Amino acid sequence: MPGLFTRAPLAERYPAAVALALLALCPFLVLSTAFPLFDTELVRDLGTSMAGTQVADGLANAGYAFGAVAAADLIQRLSSRTLFLACEAGFVAGSVVAAAAPDVTVFICGRTLQGVATGMLLVAALPPLVTRHGAQRLPTTAMFVNLGLFGMVTLGPVVGGVVGTAHAWRQLLVGVAVVGLAGLVMGVLAFEADSPEDVQRGMGFDWSAIPVAAAATVLPFLGVSWLSGGLFGLPGFLVPLVCGLAALVLLVVRQYRKAEPLMPVRLLAHTLPVTGVSAAMVAGAGFTALVDLVLTYLLHVTRLPPLAAGGLPAGQIVGVCVAAVLFRAVLRTRWLPVLTFAGLAGVAAGGALLLTVAPGRAFPVVAGAGLLLGFGAGAGVTPGLFMAGLSVPSNRLGPTFALVELLRSEAAFLLAPVLLHLAMTGGDLAHGVWVSSLVVVVLTGAGFLVLLGLLLLGGVRPHRPDVAAWLSGESAAFDSPPLAATLRDVD
Repeated sequence: MPGLFTRAPLAERYPAAVALALLALCPFLVLSTAFPLFDTELVRDLGTSMAGTQVADGLANAGYAFGAVAAADLIQRLSSRTLFLACEAGFVAGSVVAAAAPDVTVFICGRTLQGVATGMLLVAALPPLVTRHGAQRLPTTAMFVNLGLFGMVTLGPVVGGVVGTAHAWRQLLVGVAVVGLAGLVMGVLAFEADSPEDVQRGMGFDWSAIPVAAAATVLPFLGVSWLSGGLFGLPGFLVPLVCGLAALVLLVVRQYRKAEPLMPVRLLAHTLPVTGVSAAMVAGAGFTALVDLVLTYLLHVTRLPPLAAGGLPAGQIVGVCVAAVLFRAVLRTRWLPVLTFAGLAGVAAGGALLLTVAPGRAFPVVAGAGLLLGFGAGAGVTPGLFMAGLSVPSNRLGPTFALVELLRSEAAFLLAPVLLHLAMTGGDLAHGVWVSSLVVVVLTGAGFLVLLGLLLLGGVRPHRPDVAAWLSGESAAFDSPPLAATLRDVD
């Protein structure tokens, strides 16, 4: 008789599958934008410096990016259900460790475990949700994925403001552990077991990817974490950053050239997926940097309390909900790339509006910018992720998500600390925030133009994705031309 850990009585229930994925991903994503609202309490309670809390955030984000790649490797040899349950248990353990941490070292260990577990859960939980419930439900699934990925990120400042006001960061982490435990229970009840042929037990450890991916995530994130205690020219920042980025380039090139790669870089090296991945990187990096900058401005320039500072940009939540609804409407149409570019424009417009912020008019400016930024993130990141995913066979969706999240995380969580440090080291914080926001606007606008040019040079004709064929696992939904296909035709 099948045991508890092989039976899933709710496996065929679509609401249970959605709940399972959201419970797995949302807690860590909420924390990613909540911590800046009570970092001074962490410094006091853990007996550390701001650099210590930055290292905790940096290694948690590095763990998230690395966990996605590690899961793409492990899922070839382990049952995805077993991997999900193990990672959900690991997330609960990391949350408990962080909540009970007596010092910053233990706290860093707990936060890092949270990040690794969530990155692995992304690869274990999202592909089954996307591919196992039919073409008709795919748009609704994509909407929930969008709300889960960026809806929770936009909720983070509100949660952080409440926690910062109540001086309850340990209680927050206990609550996160409870949510993770609910996800574990839901996994037991609803995660369908793999068939034996789905698990390739003969696959070996990918020595060309996993160690290099560890260096590509840990080194640069650790480097930028030290910025709060030093300058850009210090070896503690430059050496790990340069070495880590070199490892990332090596990883991508090696995966492109490998006959049987862990991540399908060659399959993604076409016009639509390159455009989608790049758009997700630019929109995610711009959004993350601007949210950090606006929270810093509200806390340290306008001197708002945490509750007000976290609540003021709450228009993000409305913006991402609007984007999610539009995403559901356009996913199976030819307008998906248009929505992705609209997301880039939304991030740029939100940043441009923030250039006009001043203490006397912070409320309307930040509220409006929050709405635009939420829409930009929701319309630019997850649609870009799906542009890539629909451009490869669905049986390669997990490794594709791993690669996209690796690149997106590198862009978002490296740019934001650099620009925040730039803003805080110029003497005049208000002016520093303005300069860093301008950098984001310029980079996002330039990314919009470059990627639009890339799309046009590829000669992409707007067309509907063949979702039914894609769900069969053997073909892509989009017919994506090679990069610069129109120039090749001229030659």
